Amino acid sequence: MMRTRITELLGIEIPVVQAPMGYIARSRLASAVSNAGGMGIIETSSGRLDDIKVEIARMNDLTDRPWGVNIAQLLVPDATVIDFVIDHGVRFVTTSAGDPGRFTAVLKDAGITVFHVVPTLRGARKAVDAGVDGLIVEGVEGGGFKNPHGSSTMVLTPLVRAGVDVPIIAAGGICDGVSMAAALVLGADGVQMGTRMLSAAESPVHGNWKQAVVDAAETDTVLLNRFGRPGMRALRTELTSELEHQDQVQMPGLDRLMDQYFGGRMDVAVPFGGQVMGRINSVEPVADILNRAWEECRRCLRRLGQAASQ
Repeated sequence: MMRTRITELLGIEIPVVQAPMGYIARSRLASAVSNAGGMGIIETSSGRLDDIKVEIARMNDLTDRPWGVNIAQLLVPDATVIDFVIDHGVRFVTTSAGDPGRFTAVLKDAGITVFHVVPTLRGARKAVDAGVDGLIVEGVEGGGFKNPHGSSTMVLTPLVRAGVDVPIIAAGGICDGVSMAAALVLGADGVQMGTRMLSAAESPVHGNWKQAVVDAAETDTVLLNRFGRPGMRALRTELTSELEHQDQVQMPGLDRLMDQYFGGRMDVAVPFGGQVMGRINSVEPVADILNRAWEECRRCLRRLGQAASQ
């Protein structure tokens, strides 16, 4: 068994963390990731804390493997979710969209491992100074909320690795073993998958969204709010192609979000997704995705090692 600092620290078999996608990273998907040997994550970015608390409570019935929760600070004004996370025995928390110093100390005092999401080297250093255990280093090619002035995973990962000495999870552009091996070579200790998990069989989104990912080319995303906040990378549709030219894009109402996420109406809201959708060709079970990726990753690394020894 190949081990990394991420597998050792988090107690998982495959160094893959599932991205905390709003309304998507719920117990069905997260438990499938954990049961397959990765790290499933429950989201809070939807802001639906009553629903999220149910999903957190449900995880203990669905898996006996490690799992975690993301605290999206900008979107979760109610800090009582921290008490709920602690009370339900969560052992791993990722924090994002806010000050890494806000919750790190209280979470670590409760015995929880804390990683913070960063889009820059400056952010990485700030998070390390705040006492986090590790970082999720997020390239701008990934889907969802983004720093519109960020750099790619290939630039950011080795930059952060050279600047700090904590475990790193690379995020953005990763969907299989080849991209996973590349991230490890760049200095990551594990990876995060978002768009690949969105399009997995256990993902709760409508099949139309999954098929749109499968059909998309690597050029079929747009970066919204280039000059506003927050930046967002999404699938190119008729709607998002229009929004691309606006300085400040407002998120649609909940009814339209639900029509898109679970009703399959792809042009009524903003369907998040990363450039890596151009490399995703099918909808598959989470276990197949993770097991094949890890096997392929190790094969790639062995091949590189053999070539280097010749």
